[in-house]
Amino acid sequence: MKTINELRIKRRTLLKGLGVVGLATIAPCSFAEANNNQPLPRVRLKLSDYKTFRSTCAMECLHCNLTAYTYQGKLMKIQATEGFNVKCCLRGMSRTKWVYHDQRITTPLLRVGEKGKAEFKPISWDEALDLIEKNIRETITKYGNEGLFISTHAGNMDSIKNDMGKAFFDYLGGSTKQAGSLCCSAVTAAMIPMLGLRYADTRDTIADSRYILCWGNNPAVTMQAYFKNYNQARKNGARLVVIDPRFNETAAKADEWIPIIPGTDTALALGMIKIIIEENRIDEDFLRAHTGAVYLVDDKQQQVRQDNNDKDSYLVFDLLSGQLARHDTPNIKPALFQNELPDNLGYTTVFEQIYQQAKGWDVKRVSEETDVPVETIVRLARDYSSITPSMIVQNMSGAQRTEHGAYVAASQFYLALLIGNIGKRGAGVCDAGGARQMANFSPIVPPAPNAKKITPIPVAKVGDYIVNDKPHPINFWWIMTMGVMTQLPNTNKVREALKKVPFVVVADNLMSSTALYADLVLPVTTIFEDTSLMAGVRSQYVQLMEKAVEPAGEAKPDYWIFARLAERFGFGEVFNQPIEHYIDACLAGSGITRQMLEKGPVRPVEGDWIPFKDGVFRTSTKKAHLFIEDWQKKNFSPVVAYYQVTESVKGSPELAKKYPLMAVQRKLARSVHSSHGMNEWILEVQRNQPNVLIHPEDAKQRGIKNGEWAITFNDRGEHRAIAVVTTHIKKGVISLDNGWWEQQGGSSSHVTNDQVEHLGTGHCCNSTLVDVRREA
Repeated sequence: MKTINELRIKRRTLLKGLGVVGLATIAPCSFAEANNNQPLPRVRLKLSDYKTFRSTCAMECLHCNLTAYTYQGKLMKIQATEGFNVKCCLRGMSRTKWVYHDQRITTPLLRVGEKGKAEFKPISWDEALDLIEKNIRETITKYGNEGLFISTHAGNMDSIKNDMGKAFFDYLGGSTKQAGSLCCSAVTAAMIPMLGLRYADTRDTIADSRYILCWGNNPAVTMQAYFKNYNQARKNGARLVVIDPRFNETAAKADEWIPIIPGTDTALALGMIKIIIEENRIDEDFLRAHTGAVYLVDDKQQQVRQDNNDKDSYLVFDLLSGQLARHDTPNIKPALFQNELPDNLGYTTVFEQIYQQAKGWDVKRVSEETDVPVETIVRLARDYSSITPSMIVQNMSGAQRTEHGAYVAASQFYLALLIGNIGKRGAGVCDAGGARQMANFSPIVPPAPNAKKITPIPVAKVGDYIVNDKPHPINFWWIMTMGVMTQLPNTNKVREALKKVPFVVVADNLMSSTALYADLVLPVTTIFEDTSLMAGVRSQYVQLMEKAVEPAGEAKPDYWIFARLAERFGFGEVFNQPIEHYIDACLAGSGITRQMLEKGPVRPVEGDWIPFKDGVFRTSTKKAHLFIEDWQKKNFSPVVAYYQVTESVKGSPELAKKYPLMAVQRKLARSVHSSHGMNEWILEVQRNQPNVLIHPEDAKQRGIKNGEWAITFNDRGEHRAIAVVTTHIKKGVISLDNGWWEQQGGSSSHVTNDQVEHLGTGHCCNSTLVDVRREA
């Protein structure tokens, strides 16, 4: 196996590759390294000599539409499709190096040595399918369907492959699945009950905003394909403010950087809410007409309904009639403030509940908790509520990847709702969002008739639960579209789990960190090697993913694998239809057809998309709900409240004596999670070694100098990286790179917290205590 130091290309090779079609002459093998510095043979080609095909980056990115140029059956160049709404980045353009990577898996591989040692032998597909069938049947016989476990995630977010895998295991009778998400479960736990819709983005009107607050978010990297919209907003006079423990790439382009202690964002939001309410900066009319701020709450902290069998029959106090009334009764004026209610009514409003939570957060207390200066807190609240339209950019922020992340996300929606700053151009909260917020799509296969309901494993606790047989033993583990060894927290525990499970199947394109620990590795196709569909939650366009070249070796699409297995288990007719059948099934109900997509990407709506336009939300009442009963059922506050993060300096003072630094993760332009982590062009143009950002005072205390190798460590493990000593990170905090492979020294997930976020079953990677030492 090649080490990272062996993965080198010449910059000239990269530049030739990126510009191949624009040249009058090219080398047919211009994507390979030069042979002994001898001139490469050249052949004159015209643009008409190429065939073109379209696809999209399918991992968790922005799903930019790509055009591939092929010559004589070989992929020669990839570029952004002309006329598309965003510009693709180096990762998309360098996918040729993924397709033709020298570590491509081209045949099924059976482990013959110790797990983790990459000792495999090639076997045939028939042998591989026989082994899978045998182990599935033995697992069900011995452990029941509970013994089957499937892990999928964001390595491929097209509309076919992950859904096909989950459906296959349902047709087997069910399996153990992952609960929650590493990315944004906390946002989902807030948005769905509050607004009725997840994945609602405001990207189309960013340029119309006058005040953009990037909160724990770095759109210059994570939304780079349309960061041009932010640049246009600034040209139009908008103020750009970044709240983050790290001076990130967006902060470098912003008007202001506000560093904050990780895990304290909700305290800052509550302080802003207090100022906005007490200075009467709220939009009373919007709150009364479009939100549940006016719903009544009794002395037992229960929302009051007209009919307990009708969940939407919330009661309000009508100021015009002086009577209780159902909230959607025409021609009423519901009470918002507590002083508008009769003294003897015995109820409060939801708005009053919110104010009581915010009331104790005066600016001095907020400053002490967050380390944000008092004057900054006041200015932030006043600017956000007065320089309108204003927009909060959340987009699955690092701030919500904490123990109480759902409250972080909810507090940002509170701010927008309180001032009526949502459902308008240039306003709202920018989340991830794609075509599925605009149109309805359908399941690709009918629901399984006899799928057993099986207790899932929280995604953050996969390693711990499997090692400890919680909630039941796992005997067979199928892993696809997910790098469990790079992305799951507490990597050493994940490694232990991979070694413990008797039969682990990994379907991947490359010998990834996770594939090293497989019993059976299956070679799967990359984009441009199969036909599929993207109708997702990252791009506003529905896109046909066309096959441009034949797969490397014996690589097969994931859906081909499940079709062959389904035939062996007696339900082949559900899974072995032509791929066009599943594309058409998904498109049913959307108003979009495959024939339309063959002409190019299709956006389901015309004009700029404004989520929740005119204050119409996607809840059953069409109003925004601010009192969340699902949180209450979990014994947490039903309105936004601040809870101290457990793994923090204040939350665990004894642990902090041992590990006094708070660690946060950062995304890099070089990869998407761990995808592209071994892409040769990326390693050449970006960098090929992990960094740890550390404040000069923290570095000095530890004798760490800039550019030296340093070890970040805690009880979970260690992570080796080059120290970047800089004031671009808050004192007491370090920043670790996400996504490095085991072959590159290992992921920062070796040290990350594997606690489960309370309300959304998410990831708490940014609630992590560590220390750093010089490498001996």
